[in-house]
Amino acid sequence: MGLWILRGTFLFVAAGIGFSVGSSNAPFVDRGWIVPTVVGGAMFLVVVDVLLPRKRIEVISTVYLGIVVALFLTYVISTVLETVMFGAEIEGQQYRGTIRVILATALSYICISLLVQTKDEFRFIIPYVEFSKEIKGQKPFILDTSVIIDGRISDVLETNLIDNQLIIPRFVLSELQNIADSNDKLRRARGRRGLDIITRLRNNDSIELQIHEPETVEMQSQPVDMKLVLLARDLHGKVVTGDYNLNKVATIHNVPVINLNEVSNALKPVFLPGERFSVQIVKAGEEANQGVGYLDDGTMIVVEEGERHINSKVPILVTSVLQTSAGRMIFGRCEAA
Repeated sequence: MGLWILRGTFLFVAAGIGFSVGSSNAPFVDRGWIVPTVVGGAMFLVVVDVLLPRKRIEVISTVYLGIVVALFLTYVISTVLETVMFGAEIEGQQYRGTIRVILATALSYICISLLVQTKDEFRFIIPYVEFSKEIKGQKPFILDTSVIIDGRISDVLETNLIDNQLIIPRFVLSELQNIADSNDKLRRARGRRGLDIITRLRNNDSIELQIHEPETVEMQSQPVDMKLVLLARDLHGKVVTGDYNLNKVATIHNVPVINLNEVSNALKPVFLPGERFSVQIVKAGEEANQGVGYLDDGTMIVVEEGERHINSKVPILVTSVLQTSAGRMIFGRCEAA
């Protein structure tokens, strides 16, 4: 409501300025077009403001800074050119305005374009004052392709357990698009699932998601896994992955990494030797008389004397628990008669 009041006040003030200028006695003022022009320009600005509801502060500040730098350079360069080219010549005065307009236009484009392309690689610093973007959490999370396709990261974030900023590099998004365009049906389905997960994350207002565009010179010509490690090191972030090899590469380069499989294993129910519960035996084990069942979270249960109870739910006694990089395995003994 306050924003609409501001817009209405702006239109009212613009109309007042138009009528004030239109009613002046200045010989250069054409009263027939000045009021509609001022009011129309104000309405155009309001329409643009309404059509662009989500304006990023870093883009706006970059444009403002680019214009300020461009105007300063225009003043300096035009002053030098006028002194060198025209000096005190009266006939050169008529070109000064044209030169300044051309310089201001060209330099504004150059400065804004340069700052927009490098806005993630610089910070605007004044002595004792530093303007830098505040991000949620201590370190941003850089997502890799495997963890996006997996989809569990979206479920974790929807629990509000994590409020760190999420970063998806442009090269990861490109890899997902290539997978989604694959001729292989399975790969195509995985790629489309990954793109759907990104859409789901972007539509969640409680998640701060950024698509990271620029690549450093060091990252060019590197494989995707190495690019992720280098990006995480540059941004002082953490790599979030489900890929065992990427986990190892990140660890070698001393880059913090969160393996979603390890997080999932850590949250699985813990069973200690001596505890009892029931499980459905679904197949025979590798050893004689062994049966294999699974908990709802996918944990494998190896049951001694369970082969003869396949397709039956039986009570078991836990004898040992084995934790591996692939997950947790529980060994037990069948207590059914």
